[in-house]
Amino acid sequence: MASSTDCPDRAPRAVSGAARRPSAGPVRLRTGVRLWALVLVVLAALTGCGAGSGTGARDDPAAGTAREHPSANPPAGGAPGTAQGRPATEAPAVIPGLGPRTRAWIPGDARQVVVVTGRDRNANHSQAVLYRHTGTGWEAGPVWPARNALRGWTDEHWAGDLRSPIGVYSLSDAGGLLPDPGARLPYDRSDGFAVSGTGFEGEPLEGSFDYVVAIDYNRTPGTSPLDLTRPLGADRGGGIWLHVDHDGPTQGCVSLQQQHMRDLLLALDPALRPVVVMGDAASLRE
Repeated sequence: MASSTDCPDRAPRAVSGAARRPSAGPVRLRTGVRLWALVLVVLAALTGCGAGSGTGARDDPAAGTAREHPSANPPAGGAPGTAQGRPATEAPAVIPGLGPRTRAWIPGDARQVVVVTGRDRNANHSQAVLYRHTGTGWEAGPVWPARNALRGWTDEHWAGDLRSPIGVYSLSDAGGLLPDPGARLPYDRSDGFAVSGTGFEGEPLEGSFDYVVAIDYNRTPGTSPLDLTRPLGADRGGGIWLHVDHDGPTQGCVSLQQQHMRDLLLALDPALRPVVVMGDAASLRE
């Protein structure tokens, strides 16, 4: 690939009590049988109640809930068995970890959001989670370990700064050296994704571009990730991708383990208008 792209990542040569049973009403005992009734009551007290106490918890739905949520204290702001007053199975209305500014950047029609959260501004380790809107809230997928650029994150990316751009970007196109695994995004299988050499920590780069999803930063959506068109100019960098992790930091891309990249490729659906939200944790909370 041409050297004007940030990829390949070569090092620069570097979430009540039980209902009471209704009373049967008073019972009048005939003279002569009251003693026998009293005996029966005593026997019941010695046998039935003791046995019943061993099964009451299984019959009481509230008791079953208490076993699933062993904490004696309800979470702050909610009732027992809820998270912040929200049933545990309900998806949150907003994506956790994103502040009002970042949420405002997400297009209203986006129904898939990949959130890449960096440890801090200057760190090159991060994590990624794919969220899908259920109609009432955002359902999270598994947390995937990820890496980003060597020097961390920036609000204003320039070619060669070795930082990943903070922001929200659409995900329109995919490709890779390996055959299409069944992606719904347009997939360009090309030998142009072959890469060699070593990364910043001396790790081999081979296989890094086996699977790639182009991040629509300074590129033309609807083209191969290999396309070199840079609408903002070459000095603003480009070739910012999601790609396979090579066990080291990147020049500007975000990398995931190969199986996670494959899972992502199979999950992303252009009909759901997928985007990536990426940056360090503090920036994304703004």
